[in-house]
Amino acid sequence: MRKRAAKKRPLLPDPKFNDQLVTRFVNMMMWDGKKSVAFKVFYDAIDIVEEKKNDDEKTALEIWKEALSNVMPHVEVRSRRVGGATFQIPMQIRPDRKVSTAMKWLISFSRKRNEKSMAQRLASEVLAAAKEEGAAVKKRMDTHKMAEANKAFSHFRF
Repeated sequence: MRKRAAKKRPLLPDPKFNDQLVTRFVNMMMWDGKKSVAFKVFYDAIDIVEEKKNDDEKTALEIWKEALSNVMPHVEVRSRRVGGATFQIPMQIRPDRKVSTAMKWLISFSRKRNEKSMAQRLASEVLAAAKEEGAAVKKRMDTHKMAEANKAFSHFRF
């Protein structure tokens, strides 16, 4: 980069749970700058998770955080040209990228589900991810498998 790296702006914690991670998730889920709509969808989804959950010792927010950690990838493959060939090289992921990738996958696979409202889709994807199943967790497994398959090229990283 020509200029110095942009500094991270501090995120305000959300009004209900007082958690910055929730705000970050809502910001990723938001469309057309409609943050209040995104917050409503998230809070409704958390309420649905609260109703549908099985174990009483965990809150809905803890289930959501567990789902997020279950979706987080630890390694990914990056393309790198060596000579004339392109190799997929497995690399560790930075912690902030892990979180944002997990959020992105959770939201995108929630949108692809076929429940009535976005809140219901998000709630069912969160519940599935908390139980180590669902499309977002499958995506993480596929990413890890891809990295495992290309482990032989890991000496190309620099």
